Amino acid sequence: MEKEIIESNGKKVSFITLGCKVNQYDSDAMRSLFVRNGYKVAKENENADVYVINTCSVTSIGDRKSRQMVRRIRREHPRAVIAAAGCYAQLAPDVFVQMGDVDVIVGIQNRSHIVEYVEEAAAEKKTLNAVGDIMAVTDFENLSVDAEGEVKTRAFIKVQEGCDNYCTFCIIPFARGKLKSRRQSDAVEEIRRLVEKGYREVVLTGIHLGNYGKDLHDGTSLSTLVTELVRIPDLLRIRLGSIESVELSDELIRIIREEPKVCPHLHLPIQAGSDDILKRMNRHYRLAEYKELIRNLRKEIPGLALTTDLIVGFPGETEENFRETLDTLQELQFSAIHVFPYSPRKGTPAAAYPNQVKPEIKKERAARVQALGKELAGAYRNQFFHKMVRVLVEEEKEGFFEGVSDEYIRVFIKDKDVEKGKVYSVWIDSMTDNGMIGMVQKEEENE
Repeated sequence: MEKEIIESNGKKVSFITLGCKVNQYDSDAMRSLFVRNGYKVAKENENADVYVINTCSVTSIGDRKSRQMVRRIRREHPRAVIAAAGCYAQLAPDVFVQMGDVDVIVGIQNRSHIVEYVEEAAAEKKTLNAVGDIMAVTDFENLSVDAEGEVKTRAFIKVQEGCDNYCTFCIIPFARGKLKSRRQSDAVEEIRRLVEKGYREVVLTGIHLGNYGKDLHDGTSLSTLVTELVRIPDLLRIRLGSIESVELSDELIRIIREEPKVCPHLHLPIQAGSDDILKRMNRHYRLAEYKELIRNLRKEIPGLALTTDLIVGFPGETEENFRETLDTLQELQFSAIHVFPYSPRKGTPAAAYPNQVKPEIKKERAARVQALGKELAGAYRNQFFHKMVRVLVEEEKEGFFEGVSDEYIRVFIKDKDVEKGKVYSVWIDSMTDNGMIGMVQKEEENE
């Protein structure tokens, strides 16, 4: 159901989002709350009355960037109301109170009241700290996104919050709290509305997406949600966000294999290619299990795109451990690798581990993985040379229409007679450093 938008109050709001796709969804949902309450979204380089900074705390660098952004906005807009939301605001509200530059601190919960908080802080000229105990929260905060302004083809939809894994390098379980799943009917309703507005692909996201539904105790799972979404007529593609390998069910694998709407693309974070390091990270699998899963997935879903996350320079990682990781990556042939040098995060066990790896070694190892990742990505793309791929057209830029394939490869289309938001079969006839170029052979059934 469409949310009622009240008459404009003449005020403008601007959002600055740091961090992950989950944070981006949260920003989009809060932006929709402001619009429903009569605010306009400030354009780029346009002054706003309210600035919402959605902070990140996945690393200490994220903390620093969040503080720097607050100071910059206060310096440039001294009369504006500034609200800090997100993980860093949740973990360290006192930091923002002490800075003296923030009017509202909302963290991860109670974001549904952010407009009220902003207006109360503005009226009473005081700092309002609405951060509570996230570990006491057991229900998903059901925010939703409205289609405002230019409709894009792909929407990121958050269906799950919180994490129970407690990897030794990660602060997020302490920021986001326990597992909390969105009711399936609420997620489906939001996606139906966005499809009616013109969105054609959804990416399901969450902090611990593979465990979606586990806390609801009513049979809801990622498989049941995807099965329901497949029935939405004008939703052309469903893509899954990052999933832990141990949470992939046989039913979900079957759906990916058999249902054309579900993209043959899985992002399965490996984080390390050495059992010694996986154990120190408190990852809930070992290398042999992960490799066996990848073999089975490729057998069950031919052509599957597999992407991953990797941390290099974790405390205690020896050159031997790192060489084992390189061998693992070479063996598993990922189509993309997102590599991160380990960053100590205060409050996590790993930050206090002995044998911290020197920054220059972490940087060098990251560069080696990036070089290997580029090579593997190119090899994966080359499989599609002189073959057909399905492409959802997203935009026109620099003389080409662009989109991504089901496998999440960027494709540049030479034809001019194509439409944004439609799926085409494209014959690939050349490659670029980060994508493919081709000609349309036919328009797919777009319903």
